[in-house]
Amino acid sequence: MIALEPPIVTVLLCAAAYIMGSVLFALPVSQCWGLPDPRAQGSGNPGATNIYRIGGWQPAVATLALDAAKGWFPVWLAHNSGLSITAQAMVALCAVTGHMIPVFYRFKGGKGVATALGAGLALAPATTLIMTAIWTVVMWRWRISALASLIAVVSGPAISALVEPDTLPLFGLLTLLIVVRHRNNLIRLAQNRESGL
Repeated sequence: MIALEPPIVTVLLCAAAYIMGSVLFALPVSQCWGLPDPRAQGSGNPGATNIYRIGGWQPAVATLALDAAKGWFPVWLAHNSGLSITAQAMVALCAVTGHMIPVFYRFKGGKGVATALGAGLALAPATTLIMTAIWTVVMWRWRISALASLIAVVSGPAISALVEPDTLPLFGLLTLLIVVRHRNNLIRLAQNRESGL
């Protein structure tokens, strides 16, 4: 058996992460629970928050867990393949990008927060858990998922710099990607029109 060189492993895992990320689990979860297509209901976002609005907490938790798992698993594979932190970060970004611009759904996907959560737990658990705590506090106080996600994500680079500095470039790029994907939410937040739970 011929051993794969690390660059090839990185490319293969990046491709696999993008393909896994491209599976929008909100859609099969909606089918399993007999719910309408989340892309045509509520906010139109195929993510856990919109699934919660449509069908309640059970399908929302399932969507969150599956979307997080598709971020966690390829990064876990990259780590166990002996890839560097940089290569693992590349795999993480590919998984999140897959969720945002999925090849299976005409490149129209979700916001990437849950997938970033899973990838972050695999690569930088301390930073990600602190960010999750921030999300929880903001969500408890204001009940607006977009606001909680944005505040948690924007805090990521600073937390990473203090706790797990090797992962700072990853959290910097994730912040940029997720904030851009939330641009419409930012407009609604500025106009005080963003809906809560």
